[in-house]
Amino acid sequence: MNAKLMGVVNVTPDSFSDGGLFLEPEAAIAHGGQLVRDGAEILDVGGESTRPGAEPVGEAVELERTQPVVADLEALGHTVSIDTSKAAVAAAAIDVGAEIVNDVTALRDPEMAAVCAERGATVVLMHMPGDPRTMQDEPRYGDVVEDVKAFLAARIEVAVAAGVEEERIWLDPGIGFGKTLEHNLELLRRLGELRELGRPLVVGTSRKSFIGKVDGSPVEERTGGTIASSVLALAAGADVLRVHDVAEMARALRVAEAVLG
Repeated sequence: MNAKLMGVVNVTPDSFSDGGLFLEPEAAIAHGGQLVRDGAEILDVGGESTRPGAEPVGEAVELERTQPVVADLEALGHTVSIDTSKAAVAAAAIDVGAEIVNDVTALRDPEMAAVCAERGATVVLMHMPGDPRTMQDEPRYGDVVEDVKAFLAARIEVAVAAGVEEERIWLDPGIGFGKTLEHNLELLRRLGELRELGRPLVVGTSRKSFIGKVDGSPVEERTGGTIASSVLALAAGADVLRVHDVAEMARALRVAEAVLG
């Protein structure tokens, strides 16, 4: 049982936990290199914050932020994912070496599926109701796991119909995106049910607010909660864990994987 670590490289001024720290390309590239040395197998580069309430960023700004970082990280031999919901940003990133498109809107941009299909990119389809500005406005579900599962199944069909090979589709339940504390906990408890969709699962709990709601920790002190939730996700079948604190998570995974076999 082995999970890949996806290290977060936020090239943004306003991400919820590290906004502004790596806004300059040189800082972002250096940070990405350190994450790889710490154990990350994938670097997820994003130029637009998706925290609750975040304002959208224009295409030109997002391109300016991400292009040099993606290009340089790929040139250094790293596996790069572009965290974007814009087809033009995804296309530009793939053209300079990104292999994965991490789309929190699951192909809402009508051109995104075609971009991924034509360029042979792997695509991560995530569940998020609404958008970052509205997603936490009283989210409601019948059965959150069944609803998320049905949504992801439908988006797989959309991707495949557009020409994306099913083998190149990964799924993300969207922990913290349009969910209450109980919704997040229920998704993590029943993560195994999403494996029935037959695609790799990406889980991102890193430093998220539900951890603080459980243990009272501020965002900069949520490493323990991130490790606990990520290890439980691993045990339930997660294939990729998206985290900020890669070194600590890598050590925890070595122990967890030794116990789990």
